[in-house]
Amino acid sequence: MRGVGRDRGLLLALLVLLGLGVVIAAQAVAIGTTPLSLAQVGEAIFAFDGSRDHLVITMLRLPRVLAGLLVGAALAAAGAVMQAATGNPLASPGLLGINAGAAFAVILAMALPAVGAATGGGILWFAFFGAAIAGFAVHVLGSLGPNGATPLKLVLAGAVISTFLTSLTTAVLIFDQATLDVVRLWTLGSLSGRTVGDVIAVAPFVGIGLVAVLLLRAQFTTLSLGAEISGGLGQSPLLWRTISVVLVVLLAGSAVALAGPVGFVGLVMPHVARLLVGADYRWILPYSVVGGALLVVIADMLGHSLFASQDFPVGVTLALIGAPFFLWLARYRLRGA
Repeated sequence: MRGVGRDRGLLLALLVLLGLGVVIAAQAVAIGTTPLSLAQVGEAIFAFDGSRDHLVITMLRLPRVLAGLLVGAALAAAGAVMQAATGNPLASPGLLGINAGAAFAVILAMALPAVGAATGGGILWFAFFGAAIAGFAVHVLGSLGPNGATPLKLVLAGAVISTFLTSLTTAVLIFDQATLDVVRLWTLGSLSGRTVGDVIAVAPFVGIGLVAVLLLRAQFTTLSLGAEISGGLGQSPLLWRTISVVLVVLLAGSAVALAGPVGFVGLVMPHVARLLVGADYRWILPYSVVGGALLVVIADMLGHSLFASQDFPVGVTLALIGAPFFLWLARYRLRGA
């Protein structure tokens, strides 16, 4: 009975958090160079009349906020799945090279004149491919030597691959000024200039990934117990780690294609969720999804409010938030080791 009561309490808290998220998202749409009211936001969405304010909301501000919600939810879910699958509390799409791989593939595709699909939804496939190759490379490199793929070796391999791919990305941009001008903000992680078409192109992939992650959350709880225990409970660790990789590539690749290599969301939110709900991924995952969406929208709102710029990259704001958290987490883990 105590467990049932706890689950009801966590569900109620999650619904409250979800409702708070709707309010904050609406407020993010209202904030801008010309502040608007929440009533105007509602009218633009449900009773569009073609006025200037309604056009600004539906064509500029709303797509930006929706993109932030999708990116935050996708990266937070991907980070939680990676932490469950690897047993590594520092795992995230950014730290293990997934974001860097997706970003490099997209930049390379944009820089090659012969590649005609590197516009609109076409960049999704390049992002998926880059994310998959980078993830595979990190796993292979982190598995070398005795004891196989330990958490520390995976983090080090991720740092090496991320640095290498980031250097290649920078080299491509140095020699291709036209591409640099187009993706200057995108490479820092930005929601600026996102359109309704961009959101529609990415939303189905993020939606499929999130639904799959939430439906399979009990399996990720079992997987997080380690290969020996999960195997003893009848689960195939190899199969579920493979499924985890596919879902992470789907989610992280979609997020990078939409907003660039946004960092720290996949690291921060699963840990915040774990502090709130414990080690059960049945609750860590939904709390991470909602919390990640909120984190990105709030960070973007803070960025263009405090710095008076609609183009301020959300990736910079998230780095200012996430870097101190990462240092605290690393010190806490080392002290507890």
